[in-house]
Amino acid sequence: MEPGTQFLLGSALRALHAANARKPFATDGPLSIASFAFGWPASELPTQHIAAYATTAAYGIGRGALSSKAGRLGLGLTAAAIAALWQEHRRMEEADAIVEQALVDALGEDYRHGSADTPMPPTASSHQIWPSKRVHRRYVHDERVIYGAHGRRTSLDVWRRRDLPEDAGAPVLVQIHGGAWVVGDQTVQAYPLMSHLVERGWVCVSATYRLSPKARWPAHIEDVKRAIAWTKQNIARYGGNPSWLAITGGSAGGHLVSLAALTPNDPQLQPGFEDADTSVDAAVPFYGVYDWTNRDGNGRNDLQGFLARVVVQRPLHEVGDVLEAASSISHVRADAVPFFFLHGTNDSLVPVAQARAMVEALRAVSHNPVAYAELVGAQHAFDMFGSPRTRAVVHGVERFLDRCRSSRVPNP
Repeated sequence: MEPGTQFLLGSALRALHAANARKPFATDGPLSIASFAFGWPASELPTQHIAAYATTAAYGIGRGALSSKAGRLGLGLTAAAIAALWQEHRRMEEADAIVEQALVDALGEDYRHGSADTPMPPTASSHQIWPSKRVHRRYVHDERVIYGAHGRRTSLDVWRRRDLPEDAGAPVLVQIHGGAWVVGDQTVQAYPLMSHLVERGWVCVSATYRLSPKARWPAHIEDVKRAIAWTKQNIARYGGNPSWLAITGGSAGGHLVSLAALTPNDPQLQPGFEDADTSVDAAVPFYGVYDWTNRDGNGRNDLQGFLARVVVQRPLHEVGDVLEAASSISHVRADAVPFFFLHGTNDSLVPVAQARAMVEALRAVSHNPVAYAELVGAQHAFDMFGSPRTRAVVHGVERFLDRCRSSRVPNP
């Protein structure tokens, strides 16, 4: 294949890649997964992809690609792809303002006054492009700590600064991973957020839980609640303050943390540990699935079948009550703890309308703040990358939690 034609084909692929990063080709059905995988890295790391595109273009030109009409067309497509990703980069820079406005809307213009002190500046570890073993080794004090009766599937890692005193009384964050209730563990998500907070003097607990199809719902939420109970009972020996605990997680984790926060001490979800305290003081769900029933038609058309077949493991026509009870939106309450929801407009896997409906329902009844940042251009799982957008979100989450702490919002 002559260089110009080869360059044109590569440029066409780059153009499709950039176009999908700007606006996903599919948001429902099997193609949505491919659309997510194809566009996710480019949407969060556009400048790195621009550099790769430019390098590839220079290589093609060096091989004589511009000597043919096909090569010149390819150069135009590559230039268009670079321009699209530059626009994505500019759009990403809006995240600071979006997050700040979300906090002002929920907490008031003077919300920063009286916030809790932050003892240290952030470190470059919270800016890592991708979760790394080096960051894990630096901050994980104890790993694979067993909190339940199911071995590694009910285990957690404790993140803390090495010089944090044992009697520090530090605020605590529990992180619950995503993975569609079927994959994942505590070692791969929320590194930017947890490393930043640990440097600020927090103790973080990253927990995993039983997964389907081996486990059947509600095992997942039962394990999350048991992890909360374990943290409250044990975190003081790591320097944490068990009387103030926030919870966060993304995707399936966003569903689980919102449901846990809205059902504190519910004995039906705490079999065998009904008397344990599973309440939290604040919740920060990322791009979660808040309605398993799709009652408003704003969710995925294929979700209920998947949940019935794989997670609940009963015929779809028999699980209406289960899906209703498992939906966070079914449990909105006046005494809900403060919430900060975050979701991207370009989410290929969980429609942003899920977050909008959940926020609207909770704001209608809750006496506590309900913040919501809708991040223009952000994909699902955007916060796994240490991008400028993620850094804006990390700092915003810290400000939100600091305000909750300084306000001493009580448990329900």
